[in-house]
Amino acid sequence: MAFKKRKLSKKEQKALDKKGPVIESEQNDITKPEIKTKKKVSIPEVIRVKDFAEIAQLPVTEVISELIKNGVLANLNENIDFDTAVIIGEDLGIEVTKGEETDSQSNGTNKTEKLNSKNLCTRPPVVTIMGHVDHGKTTLLDKIREAHVAEGESGGITQHISAYNIEIPDPENKKKTRPITFVDTPGHSAFSAMRSHGASIADIVVLIVAANDGVMPQTIEVIKQSKSQNIPIIVAINKVEMPDADVMKVRQQLSEYEIIGEDWGGKSTIVEISAKNGQGIDQLLEMIILQSDLLELVADPDVPATGIIIESHMHKGAGALAVILVENGTLHIGDPITVGPVYGKVRILEDFQQRAIQSAGPSMPVRVAGFKSLPKFGERLVAFESEKEAKESAKKYLERSSIRKFAAAKTIHSDNQGAKILNIIIKADVNGSLEAIKKSLSEIKHPDIKIKYISEGVGAISESDASMALATGAIIMGFRVAILLPAKKIIEKEKISAVSYDVIYELVDDVKKLLEEILPPIIKETETARGEILAEFRNDKKTVVIGAKITEGTLTDGNTIKIIDENNNELWRGKIESLRREKEKVTSVDAGFEAGIGLPPGAKYSVGNKVVAIKIEEIKQTL
Repeated sequence: MAFKKRKLSKKEQKALDKKGPVIESEQNDITKPEIKTKKKVSIPEVIRVKDFAEIAQLPVTEVISELIKNGVLANLNENIDFDTAVIIGEDLGIEVTKGEETDSQSNGTNKTEKLNSKNLCTRPPVVTIMGHVDHGKTTLLDKIREAHVAEGESGGITQHISAYNIEIPDPENKKKTRPITFVDTPGHSAFSAMRSHGASIADIVVLIVAANDGVMPQTIEVIKQSKSQNIPIIVAINKVEMPDADVMKVRQQLSEYEIIGEDWGGKSTIVEISAKNGQGIDQLLEMIILQSDLLELVADPDVPATGIIIESHMHKGAGALAVILVENGTLHIGDPITVGPVYGKVRILEDFQQRAIQSAGPSMPVRVAGFKSLPKFGERLVAFESEKEAKESAKKYLERSSIRKFAAAKTIHSDNQGAKILNIIIKADVNGSLEAIKKSLSEIKHPDIKIKYISEGVGAISESDASMALATGAIIMGFRVAILLPAKKIIEKEKISAVSYDVIYELVDDVKKLLEEILPPIIKETETARGEILAEFRNDKKTVVIGAKITEGTLTDGNTIKIIDENNNELWRGKIESLRREKEKVTSVDAGFEAGIGLPPGAKYSVGNKVVAIKIEEIKQTL
């Protein structure tokens, strides 16, 4: 079937004129539908204009020009959202698809962190030991690394998070060794926050359950945390050597939470061990190696390092000292670094045995000194190529943190029962973070306040989130997500409270502070004096004067008093307007003496009623 010849457009005709005369067959070909293959680029939910231009291999000026044509004023360092990128990409002949987050959006992460497929190598697994208090977590680590951490702990309970790098024989080649990094987390309920963080940095969770104690509240919490973050669980049923051990009971309890061993037809790995005598520990380690091989854990050691702070304190002689788990890249002596608003340079670098080293690769726990101030637990370390870049990153973090202020008057509402309601819109980086935030906020309980979730979800803070906050009077709280440009414009114009956090506990603390501001104070009344009304001297439209005998304490001019009857019912309360003794004005009257008490018109009383002076204090409530 032949194509019909159509009239050429001006653009096509101009192109032909430049090309010169064409034969009929060529001209007929022009009438055929032209199929062009668009360049495809993959970007995250939000991206810097400069980064978009680099990925698209276009001049940044061309991208900015296209943004302006579409009504978006953004410089090369400002962010644009995915939808905006799709629109300008279409105009620029580029097909834009959604991909992984770039480092420019990760709150201070350097661009070189991005994994390079050419340089990837297998990294050691990071294993978190978790479980209920006294179920044997630290004892297990002691046995594995042949150390005795528990003896140095308060009451034998782990009070902090510590990380250890060990070498074990390769199950497939006994002549070789395989490294594993263990992170020991506290099990007591008081350390719930640290346990939550411990799970988030792990590749594998080893859940310790005592065979003589069974599934406990913290056991259940670990299972829920690990599942919400899609972290594989290996269950170690410990203390099997105890006379009261009941392994079958423990397995039955675990099955209620969908933890079913492979020998029972399930998919979970369950190992029976004794941390005391070493039974089953070799099998546990083999299961860890097998699971890590299935996960195919990789990292790029050839880029500047990123890591997580898992411990920090001030050290005499070394200053601010932090234990860091390197996630990707390699950390070197002398590297400029930032942790949130804190920057510095690596002056001391030690392994977990406090031996000086020159560099640390992926999955390696190290002690670092050289910070200008103490970095916070749970924050991210980023290494840079220059100190200038590190300072700029810390400065930008401070600028972001400076907007963490809430307008309480605009965000607090009341229900029919008079309880104060805080409307919140929550956006998080992943579902696991979202659930962790909601769980933490659910622990804020008070009869006079409520938290209402207007909206919740995963992804950047969008224009629709800002519009919803405007309509409902909600505050927007993000966790490790960006605020997209269209949303930012609405937020700034309408003065909406919107903050994105890097640490969950900072978010929770800010909510607590906001709610504490609007909680009514506790009114405390302290009795300072008591007396009995003996007579009425005057009662007219201007003044009331009664005579009373003070029986307890000291009555002072200006005191707030209440008048009560014989059944202790309050008839009236108000302030004393004047105080006399034998017709002379006085400032106070002690017990055992009579006084003339001036009250405002309308005060209710009868001879024989009691006069009680009270001191009123307003005590601020805390959560």
